[in-house]
Amino acid sequence: MLPHPDYASTLAPYACLPSQSRGRMHPEPEAQGRSPYQRDRDRIIHSTAFRRLEYKTQVFVNHEGDHYRTRLTHSLEVAQLTRSLCRRLRLNEDLGETLALSHDLGHTPFGHAGEDGLQEVMAPFGGFNHNAQAIRILTHLENRYAAFDGLNLTWETLEGIAKHNGPLEGEIPWAIREFNGQYNLELHTWPGLEAQIAALCDDIAYHNHDIEDGIRAGLFVLYDFIDMPLIGDLIREVDDRHTEAHPRRRIHEVIRRMINRMVEDLERQTLANIEAHGIRHVTDVRSLNKPVASFSPAMQDVNRQLKAFLMQRMYRHYTVNRMASKARRLVKDLFVFFHAEPECLPTRWREIAEGQYDQQKARVVADFIAGMTDRFAIEEHARIYHLEEKNK
Repeated sequence: MLPHPDYASTLAPYACLPSQSRGRMHPEPEAQGRSPYQRDRDRIIHSTAFRRLEYKTQVFVNHEGDHYRTRLTHSLEVAQLTRSLCRRLRLNEDLGETLALSHDLGHTPFGHAGEDGLQEVMAPFGGFNHNAQAIRILTHLENRYAAFDGLNLTWETLEGIAKHNGPLEGEIPWAIREFNGQYNLELHTWPGLEAQIAALCDDIAYHNHDIEDGIRAGLFVLYDFIDMPLIGDLIREVDDRHTEAHPRRRIHEVIRRMINRMVEDLERQTLANIEAHGIRHVTDVRSLNKPVASFSPAMQDVNRQLKAFLMQRMYRHYTVNRMASKARRLVKDLFVFFHAEPECLPTRWREIAEGQYDQQKARVVADFIAGMTDRFAIEEHARIYHLEEKNK
């Protein structure tokens, strides 16, 4: 068997080294020629849940246009940014990419609107949380392997997914709490730097690409940002240098420069934090009571203003609200129907639900609905509630 490279000579001492991985819940022989984190990445890419991201909403429902972001394209964009920053910071690029590709696996159809609907109907049964659902998918629902449920990923990958938004305190989502009882992910600590970088690259990607998608949808124009810090300066810079360029090209120029400035700021501030806190090992990262990776205060202010603008002008735009309202109702309709009549579930899911008490049955129904793509959910709703629709 070919040994996998440890990268010890190229990675920083505070990176997650493959040779120091805490391993997998179910022990397996090492893969030939692949590090543990490369193997995790490959398992995620080949998973059913990852393929479904192609037809799951980011902001705009899949059928609304061919060029809007989906959960899949968003995840790929986050992975590209994470790989780039991990390389620049001498972190484990394979682990960072793995976490970026998997961070949205637990999302329902129709994005946050679908999640809101499912959370509402699941409130009496332990609730629903997309981050917890990602853990459930990766440790239980994916059933590709003969020896175990889930994908049997490394401790570091599962830690990074569970703590995508930082340490978990107070009321911990059910699926994460249950799995943590079997396999301690140290939920009270910050995750490794690769996970922290992936989470911030998520912010970079969705802020900038939602601007582009919002302009494409006609919800606002680029010059609505002219008085905002950083992006306003970049608009003027691009206008001065590319006067004759087509407006579409100028939009792309501004967006790519914004992304580059944010990446550079995140790298610079994170290196400063590493030095200020005396970070010398991955254990130092986890034991610190604050994140090591961060934007500068000035860039944090830029992000806050962008988020506020997008919330008002895009996420709460009446056309988006209308689609979100329909999506919430559709998801709730599906849950109410299948929970009341589990004999109408597809055969595999019906067999799982049979004989379960009410809370377990509700969880099976939630798993089925959360795994749906936008397209399948719309078609399933039509098959159930419209007599003229044929069952397929």
